[in-house]
Amino acid sequence: MTLLNAAAGGAGGLVAKTVSVKPAEIPHPNMAAVGSGRVGSQRGVLNAELWSEIPLAQWIEREYPIALSAGLPLIASIGYTPEEVSEIGPKVEAAGVKAIEFSTHYVGGHEKIAQALRKSVKIPIFAKISPRVDVASVAKSLEPYVDGIVAINTYGPCLRIDIERGRPFLGSENGSGWLSGAALKPMAMRCVADIASVTKKPVVAVGGVMSGEDAIEFFMAGASAVQVCTAAILEGPTVYGRIAREIEEWLDAHGKDSVEDIRGAALKHMTSPEMQSPPEVDMERCTLCGLCVKSCVYNAIIVDKAEHTLSIDVERCARCGLCISTCPYRALSVPE
Repeated sequence: MTLLNAAAGGAGGLVAKTVSVKPAEIPHPNMAAVGSGRVGSQRGVLNAELWSEIPLAQWIEREYPIALSAGLPLIASIGYTPEEVSEIGPKVEAAGVKAIEFSTHYVGGHEKIAQALRKSVKIPIFAKISPRVDVASVAKSLEPYVDGIVAINTYGPCLRIDIERGRPFLGSENGSGWLSGAALKPMAMRCVADIASVTKKPVVAVGGVMSGEDAIEFFMAGASAVQVCTAAILEGPTVYGRIAREIEEWLDAHGKDSVEDIRGAALKHMTSPEMQSPPEVDMERCTLCGLCVKSCVYNAIIVDKAEHTLSIDVERCARCGLCISTCPYRALSVPE
């Protein structure tokens, strides 16, 4: 009932777990949170799940109909070879899904897989791309066959050790797994921007969307939509509604009518010169919390709590920009 829970939690559409011609043989344990281990610090997940362990026939006869009962658009995810997607595609199309996302799962052969699936079905198809390839060139090569690009897949192999037991958390070969969540976001952001710069096909961003502001950032990098998974694993299905509300609140606060008003807004600045002037300080926003002072290795930030001021020593400031990104109150900014 996970997909129904996502629908009830405020998701705008559903993407089912990847299926293939045979069920996956999944190791146990196969998931581990990534973080310091302290409560509330887990912001990512390692998984060794592979594709679905549920047989394709069960997905078609039971799981897809249940998901479709939510009344939301349902996208099937399938893999992996040209022969396999040619066989699976028509079956999931007949089951009533609205689109198909195909995952190459690092097997390569993107064009051949896309061509095979395109010939097999009439509904829209989306290619999910690995961060371990040249995403821009792969996206461009797929443009004639797909209706959109999904970026990115999980990254790995990665490893986490249980220090109390002295062994990996995961039961896979070598204890390795694939990384998702907040740690993946900067990589996913770069991939989305690279893809959006070379194709006019819609880009669906995946990887580290934990908040509405994360989604806004992806939209500015050129994404048309976002997918959320890890945040729901860690927080529960109500995360979908929370992120949707945060997107709306951000757009309203910035005088924007829709996501389209900001989509790709950052792309034109990708080749802008580096910051030449020290950061500007907005004292109406600044709380004198001191985070920027701690992060500045040049001792260029001066706080006067008696006068309730924060200033930048222009002689010491190296224009590195770190303080701007660490300020939670947006009190420091790049001069226009």
